[in-house]
Amino acid sequence: MNHLRATLDGFRDQRILVIGDVMLDHFVVGQVERLSPEAPVPVVLFERDEFRIGGAANVAHNLRALGGRVELVGVIGDDDREGDRLQQELAHLGIDGSGLVRDRGRRTTTKMRVVTRRNQQVARIDYESDVEIAGEVEESLISEMTRRIDSASIVIVSDYLKGAVTPLLMTRANERARRRGIKVLVDPKIPHLAYYAGSSIITPNHHEATVATHLRIRTDEDAARVARAFRERAGCDAVLVTRGEQGMTLCDETGELHLPATAREVADVTGAGDTVIASLALGLAAGAPLADAARLANYAASVAVGKFGPAAVTPAELLAAIDEAAV
Repeated sequence: MNHLRATLDGFRDQRILVIGDVMLDHFVVGQVERLSPEAPVPVVLFERDEFRIGGAANVAHNLRALGGRVELVGVIGDDDREGDRLQQELAHLGIDGSGLVRDRGRRTTTKMRVVTRRNQQVARIDYESDVEIAGEVEESLISEMTRRIDSASIVIVSDYLKGAVTPLLMTRANERARRRGIKVLVDPKIPHLAYYAGSSIITPNHHEATVATHLRIRTDEDAARVARAFRERAGCDAVLVTRGEQGMTLCDETGELHLPATAREVADVTGAGDTVIASLALGLAAGAPLADAARLANYAASVAVGKFGPAAVTPAELLAAIDEAAV
């Protein structure tokens, strides 16, 4: 495990560029004591509001929490409170959000969750526009990306199907990264699978991998077959399939590697994929072989799922997970 600890030390000040769909997560927290007389739904007595950054912004948060230097490129609404709050949260966390482009034709993607004191979700309301960006907004986003990619060690594309990730943006990102000799990592959505051709590493979850390949995963051998098929279909160099309580399966030109799950207790899987791709990117940027970077991502995921909502993992928490596994 010493080599993993050494890699963790190398996270600090690695420059990572994150491109994708940024979101604001709004939690309305309250207490439930009775059902409504108007309908069979709980009445939530309001206590407080909580705000967190989500989507590609949560990837950036994880990178920053682990010691990386982050620049974020994405789209927010023009002149809405949610966009302003998201930028304020980014600044508070030390994340460069100057690459966010304002689009007059949409609002900032916001997920409002009504939850109890015990983190039980009562309802969720989504405010969003998922039409793909085009015209001046797409040109501005590509320009922001291009200006920043030359100083990055790794590029992450965080796709949530909210419109920021387009075929042209992916083509330009991969072309520019190849010229610089750096990797492009993608947290995918299957409707955009063709967009990612030529990317370095794609990190689908088990459901996305099975949908893309029309194959089922019951065993590690099934997972290996699915990962191979996904890699071929996507046209990427490597695939890391996240499988929840079954761990992860890595596939590249050398073969497949299964990493068993290490989570002790699962509270919420929201945002776990953001933690995986952030820690994987930092591991690679710090010089770790892909297999070791995937191991670090597996340990980071075990910490993330023990937290409620989109959350970041710290170096101390990751180190503790590594040490616990070594016992």
